[in-house]
Amino acid sequence: MIRDAELLNALTDNIARFVRERLIPNENLVAETDAIPPELVSEMKALGLFGLCIPEAYGGLGLTMEEEVRVAFELGMTSPAFRSMFGTNNGIGSQGIIMDGTPEQKAHYLPKLAAGEMVASFALTEPGSGSDAASLVTSAVRDGDHYVLNGTKRYITNAPEAGIYTVMARTDPAKKGAGAISAFIVERGTPGLSLGKVDKKMGQKGAHTCDVIFDNCRVPAKNLIGGVEGVGFKTAMKVLDKGRLHIAAVCVGAAQRMLNDALRYAMERKQFGQPIAEFQLVQAMLADSKTELYAARCMVLDAAQRRDAGENVNTEASCAKLFASEMCGRVADRCVQIHGGAGYVSDYAIERFYRDVRLFRIYEGTSQIQQLVIARNMIREAAGQ
Repeated sequence: MIRDAELLNALTDNIARFVRERLIPNENLVAETDAIPPELVSEMKALGLFGLCIPEAYGGLGLTMEEEVRVAFELGMTSPAFRSMFGTNNGIGSQGIIMDGTPEQKAHYLPKLAAGEMVASFALTEPGSGSDAASLVTSAVRDGDHYVLNGTKRYITNAPEAGIYTVMARTDPAKKGAGAISAFIVERGTPGLSLGKVDKKMGQKGAHTCDVIFDNCRVPAKNLIGGVEGVGFKTAMKVLDKGRLHIAAVCVGAAQRMLNDALRYAMERKQFGQPIAEFQLVQAMLADSKTELYAARCMVLDAAQRRDAGENVNTEASCAKLFASEMCGRVADRCVQIHGGAGYVSDYAIERFYRDVRLFRIYEGTSQIQQLVIARNMIREAAGQ
């Protein structure tokens, strides 16, 4: 749902200009230094990027799902590390509070997240619990006015920079499965909270992950999201539904950037006396990429519009994330091939994008998890459940 087309166009135009003039020229710097320059982070705050999806009542822009994915199309046109810097504030790091937080939790944290005063992080994955998130073992035991958390979270995006962590922990150790999982807001600096070393990743330099370790970490009971135990897993799944649509939209933007670069290269690069864009086998790769990209864009927009209309889009979000992330990987592979040997060296952005976009098929639920979600929903629907 687009509330005001003129305002949305102005926003996307401003973001596209920021991407083109400020972010793309700094891609190599970020890749080489593994850090986003502070001046760019300040500009992101000034543009309101940290609060895109936080309600207006708390200082954000309160974008609808359709508006959000249209913005994500533009943000995807540059290195994913830039979007990751503020992405958790708009997505998995804040949405649990937005959807299920108490009025006090919303009033205290959301304005700070919207302004970029602090970065939010979402701590679900563990060393022994990834795709099988319901098997997590981090515990939270009530002790008076506090909960005592113990456990380790792994591959947590923005953990090194985060000011708060949305942490999923088991409040009933005797109970198996999702029903005993609760969600907590844990502030940086809380005694008993520590961070592991920053992970060295295949790609996405500048976007940091690390372990988050809880060793008798005492968290105020008032920081239990929603004030209710046992509903944290439901909160996490609701957050992931929205996040999957966002990542699908970023995949569309990244694929568009890679295809734009490949087309430009194909029109400039000459072999056998003519641009390689004139060769039919190159044209086939360009055409297949364009076709799949168009299909992914349509899927993302359709699912976003359905969510804005109040529909349950659990299946559609997984369909969009599965198709768009796999599409993005195929486009990346074709674009490297179009570049030939040049695609394998870091002089061209496609070498970096080829590594960066590989992660899209893993986080927010792997492609295989999306397949399971889709199929199981189909079976339940057919059985009339």
